[in-house]
Amino acid sequence: MDFLLEGIVAAFRLIVGLDQEVYAIVFLSVRVSVLATVYASLLGIPPGVWVALHQFRGKGALLLCLNTLMALPTVVVGVFMYGLISRRGVFGELDLLFAPGGIVLGLTALIVPLVMNLTIAAIHATDPRLVTTCRALGATGFQTSWKVVQEAGFAVIAAVVVAFGRVISEVGIAMMLGGNIRGYTRTITTAIALETSKGEFALGMALGIILLLVSAGVNAALFLLQRRQRW
Repeated sequence: MDFLLEGIVAAFRLIVGLDQEVYAIVFLSVRVSVLATVYASLLGIPPGVWVALHQFRGKGALLLCLNTLMALPTVVVGVFMYGLISRRGVFGELDLLFAPGGIVLGLTALIVPLVMNLTIAAIHATDPRLVTTCRALGATGFQTSWKVVQEAGFAVIAAVVVAFGRVISEVGIAMMLGGNIRGYTRTITTAIALETSKGEFALGMALGIILLLVSAGVNAALFLLQRRQRW
């Protein structure tokens, strides 16, 4: 118990003391997570809305595929992306392997199915009469889609927040595609795994506390937004 308390105290000293290494790791983690979430939202929300509002052959198979991809182990995604961006891969010339860009690409691939699937679920949860009303009033397809997205706005935002929570806590892809290079590709989760195994418990604890604070902050913002919508 004393060991744990000493570790927590030392961790808070690193946080309050604005330890340069700690905050460099945090900044990189937040940056790659935000970029991946933005890219995944741009790639996942529009097609998710389209799939939810249209009936077509193979829709059931597509939804099954998306559900499967949501449960896909992250190491599988990491291996696949490694094959694409390695020196002998299709995108090997871009030098993304063991670079922040490779981490962003891998994390984006991980959460696109998640964002798309949750967007579909959010649109399906809206009142079906809304689409009928919009079309009856002569709204274009884009106008109808935009109105439905506005109606399901909170659920769509929640999907984005869930996606961010998934990537900020991801370790497998960050390790495989980033290489955990100090000062360059070391993220919060990879640093926690490395430093704890090295016996640097205080640094690992400090990063763990910051990760919890970041997650709590994002979820608190979502909670406040939900309360505001209810008012």
